[in-house]
Amino acid sequence: MIQEKKEEGTSQIVVFGLSNEEYGIGIAQVQEIIRPVGITRIPGMPTFVEGVINLRGKIIPIIDLRDRFGLTKKEDDANTRVVVAEVSSQTVGLVVDSVSEVLRLANDAIDPLPPTITDIDAEYLKGVGKMDRRLIILLDLDKVLTDLEKSTLEKLNKMAAEEGPGATGAKKENQAAAE
Repeated sequence: MIQEKKEEGTSQIVVFGLSNEEYGIGIAQVQEIIRPVGITRIPGMPTFVEGVINLRGKIIPIIDLRDRFGLTKKEDDANTRVVVAEVSSQTVGLVVDSVSEVLRLANDAIDPLPPTITDIDAEYLKGVGKMDRRLIILLDLDKVLTDLEKSTLEKLNKMAAEEGPGATGAKKENQAAAE
């Protein structure tokens, strides 16, 4: 049902917050969770792409999930995190309001979305996990981005790789503007 580590009818998910709601993604897609630092803006990117970071020599695009989902913008605070995850064979950072936990969710506690929700443009929603009185919206990260957006990020990664670790066109522009 969900692509992550499964153990005897359970799924492990990373739970994070966005706009007072809880979301979950399979732990197998998550590489690490970091604090947002040193984001370099890239001109011409979709509004939900905040820019890129250099994570141990690898250029990672940073996506603001609030913006991607059409939620109200929020300033980063002490709880803001970047979930570094694998999305359609690409490593990306997902800016979230907070990360609360990794939990095991029984597979029979995961319900499909109601038909009224699946009629809207929400193909990236996998289902809803129920745990006690909590509802956790489960995401399909491979469908969060459209094919065009994935292609744009691929081009961004290639451009950054050609310029070398730590160098991006935006950084060069920023350096030139500072001089």
